[in-house]
Amino acid sequence: MIANLLNMAKLSIKGLIESALSFGRTLDSDYPPLQQFFVVMEHCLKHGLKVRKSFLSYNKTIWGPLELVEKLYPEAEEIGASVRDLPGLKTPLGRARAWLRLALMQKKMADYLRCLIIQRDLLSEFYEYHALMMEEEGAVIVGLLVGLNVIDANLCVKGEDLDSQVGVIDFSMYLKNEEDIGNKERNVQIAAILDQKNYVEELNRQLNSTVSSLHSRVDSLEKSNTKLIEELAIAKNNIIKLQEENHQLRSENKLILMKTQQHLEVTKVDVETELQTYKHSRQGLDEMYNEARRQLRDESQLRQEVENELAVQVSMKHEIELAMKLLEKDIHEKQDTLIGLRQQLEEVKAINIEMYQKLQGSEDGLKEKSEIIAQLEEKTNKITAAMRQLEQRLQQAEKAQMEAEDEDKKYLQECQSKSDNLQKQISQKEKQLVQLETDLKIEKEWRQTLQEDLQKEKDALSHLRNETQQIISLKKEFLNIQDENQQLKKIYHEQEQALQELGNKLNKEATHCKLCEKEFSLSKRKHHCRNCGEIFCNACSDNELPLPSSPKPVRVCDSCHALLIQRCSSNLP
Repeated sequence: MIANLLNMAKLSIKGLIESALSFGRTLDSDYPPLQQFFVVMEHCLKHGLKVRKSFLSYNKTIWGPLELVEKLYPEAEEIGASVRDLPGLKTPLGRARAWLRLALMQKKMADYLRCLIIQRDLLSEFYEYHALMMEEEGAVIVGLLVGLNVIDANLCVKGEDLDSQVGVIDFSMYLKNEEDIGNKERNVQIAAILDQKNYVEELNRQLNSTVSSLHSRVDSLEKSNTKLIEELAIAKNNIIKLQEENHQLRSENKLILMKTQQHLEVTKVDVETELQTYKHSRQGLDEMYNEARRQLRDESQLRQEVENELAVQVSMKHEIELAMKLLEKDIHEKQDTLIGLRQQLEEVKAINIEMYQKLQGSEDGLKEKSEIIAQLEEKTNKITAAMRQLEQRLQQAEKAQMEAEDEDKKYLQECQSKSDNLQKQISQKEKQLVQLETDLKIEKEWRQTLQEDLQKEKDALSHLRNETQQIISLKKEFLNIQDENQQLKKIYHEQEQALQELGNKLNKEATHCKLCEKEFSLSKRKHHCRNCGEIFCNACSDNELPLPSSPKPVRVCDSCHALLIQRCSSNLP
């Protein structure tokens, strides 16, 4: 039985090919050899089918294994979907007949059945072990079906009644005639033409595979380009944020420098005024000590007079003790002011340290951004390398196309009458190649835009590097300011020492008050006016007013007090 079916399949396929080539145009559904081919294929697929029990009766159909092709061959999903959508089909056998006709029109019947034969484990669910599709004869029939790719068929599946057709083999069509035996030369020519046509179709399939691979690569490149564009946008946003942070840091640096300068000026004025008061107070103490020594000498000479004036001396001693306590208070106040100045200097140092740390943080951020930009450059280099490989492959495809076109021209010169369909296919392929060329042009333009974006990023990098250089120069200026601050401190200490020496001299020279012109004594102590700088007694300088140099109220003489009050009253509206 298997041998008979194999022989019938060979005869039907061979007769169909020969008659179709002699017919010279596309085949219809009414063509008798084509109808007999479908009947033979139906018998081959039915051989050895397992009987499936249903609810009402037993079922034996070939639609089950043909429906399995969709899972094994993804391109067969379209045929299965179109067969299910046909309105006139009601039985599984009708769907199987429609499936065979559509597969013949697509010229992929051999490919679909080859997938079934390879998967014998799955076929064992539908066929017995001795079935034609499970034996080697099934592979032979599939190999014979490859020759049907030469035939062009245009079959109308919708209008036919495929459910109720009776599949009977007409053996009279395959009996040999004397004319068939005598036409061997004609058969040889037909075989040569078929070989050439098969060769051209294989070339077209290879071109289709290369085109599909190029489309997939172009899609992958587009995805990678979109990813790169997103990464570039993120990098640009990060650069803008860094620039804003740099501007904020610069403005904060300027504000901190202004504040430090103002603090230094205020502290200088306060230190100068307090130094002057400290010197004048030291002069008064020295004079008091000298007077005490003189009084001791007088008391040694005039012991008898001292006994009478003991009460006066006791009172004088109490005044001296009060003066000493006042001097100690003044000294403690000066120490507190010095401690406050030291705290201010420490705060300035802390601010400078914070500025230095912020500068280091900005440098680290710039380094990270430079590393990100380097990674982006590496990615763009990879993309350019991939584009070059694609261009090389396109050149190879164009060369293969030129060779195929040359062979097509030779083939057209030999058989012009049978090359209309091939020319149509070649024109379609040329259109596809033109589309590929346009896609490649688009990719080139896209690469140019990427290069322009990279140049912009490089310009932004150079701008950032310039800003880092400016930051380094600011650091240098900050260090110079620190050095100047230390030098000013040294000058400040030297001036303090000089002022102390001058104060000692002035206290020694001043013996009378400027206003009342009375001589200074233990009861009439010396005081320094913070406005004019002159030395007065306690009665002539018993006033306190705030000055522009110091917001706190300080000691002022009577004349300066009157002048300052007049100025304030004249300034009032």
